Amino acid sequence: MLNPVLLSLKVASIATVFAMLIGIPLAYSLTNKDFKGKTLLETLLTLPLVLPPTVIGYGLLILFGRNSLLGRMLKDLFGIQVVFTVTGSIIAATVVALPLMIQSVKSAFGNLDPIYEKSAATLGSNKFKVFFTIILPLSWTGIVSGLVMSFARALGEFGATLMIAGNIPGKTQTIPIAIYSAVETGNKEMANRLVIIMTLFSFLVIWLLNQWLKRKHYIKMMREEKC
Repeated sequence: MLNPVLLSLKVASIATVFAMLIGIPLAYSLTNKDFKGKTLLETLLTLPLVLPPTVIGYGLLILFGRNSLLGRMLKDLFGIQVVFTVTGSIIAATVVALPLMIQSVKSAFGNLDPIYEKSAATLGSNKFKVFFTIILPLSWTGIVSGLVMSFARALGEFGATLMIAGNIPGKTQTIPIAIYSAVETGNKEMANRLVIIMTLFSFLVIWLLNQWLKRKHYIKMMREEKC
């Protein structure tokens, strides 16, 4: 029972890091820049929120399959195999978690007062310095919310992971897949334990996020009253 838990935590953690590294630059570009195809890109990035996970998994299977161009390139050039590996699980979890990260960070960037950027620019700060010293710190609440929601989504991913990574005990069997397998084989005791673990852990993650947000709001209100 421990293997699916540890694997799920590993996959969700790595997927969340990737979602952050990819999502923050994309969210900034979608919020602050106008370019051709922006609406199309934003629509494509939002699709994983509405598409069935099995559709996403099938698309990834086609894209990274052993007979696909990308799949062969990864295998021949870098020795990376995606299908039926932990790598496939991480990619699937990243794809489904990325839209949540982008939407949360976009909201945070969109709520920033442009005066901060303009003031820093007039003082001689370049765009990179402004981004890392002003925009990111002021958007920290939205970024943390995106990280937590992305982690929770990646932790609970089932359909896409099953399609591209399969159900290999000790290798690609995450908690949701282990629950499905336990129910399918009639092992209700194992399924119950995993469901309890998954539910409690997800509850704890969301509860801690809400507590942190309430504390941030309280501190902000106290500072405003002092001013």
